[in-house]
Amino acid sequence: MDRGVTAAPGGTAGLLHTVPALAARFDADLDAAAPGVRRVHVVDGWLLATAVAAGVTPEVEAAVLAHVRHLADAGADAVLVTCSSIGEAAEAAGARVAVPVLRVDAAMAGEAVRLAAAPGARGRVAVLATLASTLGPTGRLVERAALDAGADVAVDARVVEGAAAVRDAGDGDRADDLVARAVAQAAADADAVVLAQASMAGAAARAHASVPVLTSPPGGVAALAGALVRGADGGPR
Repeated sequence: MDRGVTAAPGGTAGLLHTVPALAARFDADLDAAAPGVRRVHVVDGWLLATAVAAGVTPEVEAAVLAHVRHLADAGADAVLVTCSSIGEAAEAAGARVAVPVLRVDAAMAGEAVRLAAAPGARGRVAVLATLASTLGPTGRLVERAALDAGADVAVDARVVEGAAAVRDAGDGDRADDLVARAVAQAAADADAVVLAQASMAGAAARAHASVPVLTSPPGGVAALAGALVRGADGGPR
């Protein structure tokens, strides 16, 4: 995945979050990848709370579409949805607006398939999440990426037990340790380990894994920057 894309100053990035703390993380990443770009953030924690409790309901889908339309109306030239749990709702919204709507985990899924399909690879991708609500959408996304690539890749998706509860209790350090331990175990049978949630990215540096550990923010930000550049150049989005 290309991390070196720099968006032309003057473009506007829209970002939809379900975790308030991630707004600052993605702001910092955009400062590095697309300096000078204006950004508009929308944070709606209800989306994730509902997805965890009841799945991605029609109400969640409608709210995602409303937020994406709001960002487009606010001048966003492209929108990045930073929550993997609502990734499929983001795709549905993207079909109904005139600006690109990007899933934060899409580039990561493609990279995982590329690694698993490489010569000599075992053809296995491990997907880890701390929430079951995220496991399904990201797991399906990796499977679809394999199908699109014509690659024979098996996906092993599992929840890191206890990590979400520990993080909710305020112990992010302990949660990252639990994720890192799960990464090391999953890496034994995989060509790549995918961390499904952006909030898990901090655990990647702690994991002593023999295979690449992929996180969603870098690829999502690179894709957003690329969409802004294409828009600024007048090319297809």
